[in-house]
This record gives sequence, structure tokens and C-alpha cells, in this order.
Amino acid sequence: MKISGPSLSEVDRESDLYRKLRDVHARIAKKDSQTWGSKAAAEAAVRLNWVDLPESSQSLLPQISDIAKKFSTHTRVVLCGMGGSSLGPEVIALKYKKEIFIFDSTDPNYAEHAIGNDLSKTVVVVSSKSGSTIETSSQRSLFQAQFEGAGLNPVDHMLFVTDPGSPLDIEVRASGYSVINADPNVGGRFSVLSAFGLVPSALAGAPVAELLTDASAEKSSFLKRDEVILDVTYLLVTQAEQYIAFTDAASSVPGLSDWIEQLIAESTGKDATGRLPIATEDTARARVGGSFTVAFAGTGADLTVEGSLGAHFIFWEWVTALMGAALKIDPFNQPNVTEAKEQTAACLTEWNNSVPVLTPACTEKSVEIFGDGQSLKDALATFIEDVKDGGYIAIMAYLDRRDDVKIAELRSILAEKSGHPTSFGWGPRFLHSTGQFHKGGQKNGSFLQITGETSIDYEIPGRSYSLRTLLFAQAIGDNRALATRKYPLLRLHLQNRSAGINEILAAAKSL
Repeated sequence: MKISGPSLSEVDRESDLYRKLRDVHARIAKKDSQTWGSKAAAEAAVRLNWVDLPESSQSLLPQISDIAKKFSTHTRVVLCGMGGSSLGPEVIALKYKKEIFIFDSTDPNYAEHAIGNDLSKTVVVVSSKSGSTIETSSQRSLFQAQFEGAGLNPVDHMLFVTDPGSPLDIEVRASGYSVINADPNVGGRFSVLSAFGLVPSALAGAPVAELLTDASAEKSSFLKRDEVILDVTYLLVTQAEQYIAFTDAASSVPGLSDWIEQLIAESTGKDATGRLPIATEDTARARVGGSFTVAFAGTGADLTVEGSLGAHFIFWEWVTALMGAALKIDPFNQPNVTEAKEQTAACLTEWNNSVPVLTPACTEKSVEIFGDGQSLKDALATFIEDVKDGGYIAIMAYLDRRDDVKIAELRSILAEKSGHPTSFGWGPRFLHSTGQFHKGGQKNGSFLQITGETSIDYEIPGRSYSLRTLLFAQAIGDNRALATRKYPLLRLHLQNRSAGINEILAAAKSL
């Protein structure tokens, strides 16, 4: 890995912190579960096999090759998964210009894209450690019903990646499905070099052996000479007080910022500490709000880190583990992700499985406003004014990230208008990444939710609620979790998505 940038002059290799990082680095290589303290040891003991994946996953390649041949007549790959199970394969597909539809949403409009118009050529990969993740289990049930409805046998069009002996593993094997087991001692966000990342990528035609080779070479490099990886970690701990803005603009690794965002946010955003990574459009816009900036190509960022994609994967996983030790937190748990799931379940129970009528404070054109303000512009202005000094804005869009992608422009607009670091996440997938940081990290966030009416809905076989109901339960459930913390919170609901998005962007630009 090659690093450059003006921040390197701030590295003090004689400091106590640097010496501590060097010790931690050696302990990670030995998979010492006590590295992050006694309280984290039990979790770490069953989460550290990611360290071995560049080498151990080589044994999966023949099985993956056989699976790829079995489904070779299927020209369309859909991946049902959340968090690390989906973001890794998405980066790989972008890097190698391969097509995978990443189905990491419960939005019915987005589900319609996932189903597509030719199921006979579609293979669906269902990725889940246990099978209990509500989004993935719902997506699985939906696709099984869709295949059956089209007169197709789901066994011929679906395969599963899961932990050996999991409830999902036992069930689908008994039903005759193809299954590849992943290493159970690897957490989701550290799993890109396991079966979770490699299987869907291989089905799409990506050179997964190359990823492992590059990762193994990088690991060997930083184990022999540790300065590069320790320098990067030192800077992220000492020069970034809270915010790290990443950009993959003009680099050979498009999408890497999103993968790193979930890795660092979910790993470090606990105990009112951590580092909030923000995926940004370019270096200039990354600087807004005083964030420490990291790029993967070019010049202008505080730190530039360049390498192959496989090298990046193991490098940033290792850096994240090092940061956890430096910040004295457990990088392998995610307590507030569970909280979001519980709030979702509470909404579904309370609503009797259908979305209630929710009354806004006011409505302007296509947008209902749930929060302070007598107009859309007024609501946004009031929201920005309430951001704490040194705080950040999180935009959470429970929309269709294909048809509604224009709303992502709001990130840079609000960052510029407010002068605060501003993140953007698609709901519900961000609940498995930055959602942990929102509730467990520093208590200085301001939260803008954007929801919208759907043009279609799907019943979920085996469930008493539909995708639309689940989507709103996730949004309102997270809203309640944030509200209990008394954080600034505004929800904008689009009665018409296209018109409403244009109205929000126009109001934001006029601030």
C-alpha cells in the first residue's frame, strides 16, 4: 500500500500511542482475543478469523467455481444481504465492471427492480449468517414466491451463503438448495474476503482469486514492515477528532468509501466515542466541516492511500481493529443495531401490521413535514440551526436508490449550507452501518429522515405485513430510538417522490 499527503508530517513514531499500536498490531496477527480488553475478549474470540481469510478462503475457490458453473446459464445475479454482506460484493462488482443487483432494501419500489422482468435468467444469492435478519429473510420469501409464481423451481434459481449449522443452513439444505458455508468466526462487516463476498462476486464473473492474492500480499507486506499501516491508524486516531471524510473520486476502487463507511462506523461508534466516516463526492467537498480527508487517488487530501482492491480490504479491516484498541472500544459488537431491530418489531406489533395514518405538522406541495417549521425552507433552516457546535448532520433516505438517486445531492448541499460534516445513508441499509454510530457514537448528531409513498407493494409470504409496512416500521422505529435521545430530528415525507425530491433540493439550495 502506498501512502502520501501532508498529514504524514504529523506522525510521531516515538510516541506512546505509536508504540501501543505496534504492540496491538502484533497481537492482532496472533489473534489474541484479549487485545481489546477483558470485556471484549469473549466476542473477539469468535470474530478473529478475518485475519486468516486472505489465505484460508483459497480453499473455497474450487467450490465457488463449481457453483458458478452450476448457475452459468443465469445471466442476472441478485444479492439479498445487508451491511457487510452486500457492500463488499457491490464494491467488487463496481471495480471489475460486473453486474450484480444489490437488494439491500425493503422499499417496494426498489424490490420491483430487484425482481426484474426475466426471472428465468436470474440467480438469487441469499447471504445471512443465521437467516434471521428481517430484511434478508423477507427478501428470500419474496423471491421464492416470485419464482414459484413464474412456474420456476426456486431450487434452480437460489443459493445460500450462511454459517455452518445455522438455522438457515439446516433448513435450506433439507429443501435441496445449494449452500456454501462461510467461516462462522468472522463478523459481517469483516467478511468481504469470505464466502459472503466471494460467492456473489464470482457468479457475476469477478476474479475473486485475484482479490485473495492481493490481500495476502498486502498482509504479508504490513506484517514484515508495519510503518504504513501504523502511520494511517495513528493519523485517524490523532488527527481526526471525530470525522473522516473519504472519497474514491478518480480512483480505481469506486464504491470503496461506502464499504469503509460501514466498517469503521459500526466498529467504532460506541460508548460515545469513535470516528464517523463520511463517503463524499470529491476532496473539495470532503473538507466541509473540517473533516480529516482520505482519498484513494490523486492529491489534495490530508492522506492518500493507494493500492489494489484486495489490498484495501485487508488493510482497512486491520486499521479498524487497531483503531478499536487505541480508542478502547470493542470493534466487533454492535449493540445499537439490535436496538433498531427491537424498535422495528415494536412498531409492527403496535400497528397490527399496517401503517397507521400519521399527521404532519404541516404540508407544502408534495412534502409532509414532521418537525418544526411552517414551510419546507423554514423546517430545513430550523433543523440546521439546531445542529450542535462540532456536530454533524445525518441524512437517512428510506427511498429507492435507483429511481430516487437524485436525493443524494442533498448531502453536499446541506454540508455547504450548514458548514457541518454531513453523511447520507439509504434506509434501511444504513441501520447496519452508520446507524450504530448515530445512537452509540458521540452525542452530537442531527437527523433528517426522508420517507416516501410507494407506487407498489408486495406481501411477504409467511409474514402478516407487507414490504411497505416493514419499511415504515424501520423508519419510524429508528425515529423513535433517536427521539428518546432528544437529538434534533426532522422527517420529510414525500407524497410524490419525484416532485418531493425536487422540492426538497430547491428549498435546501435557497437557504
